[in-house]
Amino acid sequence: MFEHELKRLEKRVDALVKVCDQLKDENRSLRQRQDTLTNERASLLQKNEEVRARVEAMIGRLKSMEQGS
Repeated sequence: MFEHELKRLEKRVDALVKVCDQLKDENRSLRQRQDTLTNERASLLQKNEEVRARVEAMIGRLKSMEQGS
């Protein structure tokens, strides 16, 4: 009886270890994905700011040209 319970407990522990390993791998993968997305977001925000500044400069030049005419 004791041997049977011990084997059953051992199987459950092995299953938990397997799940834990899978979760660690998934967590590592998700953290890498988050880092990638964070970097991509920062790059897009910078590009957006650069484009905004260029558009504002163009609008300013157009207004100057309009007033000069």
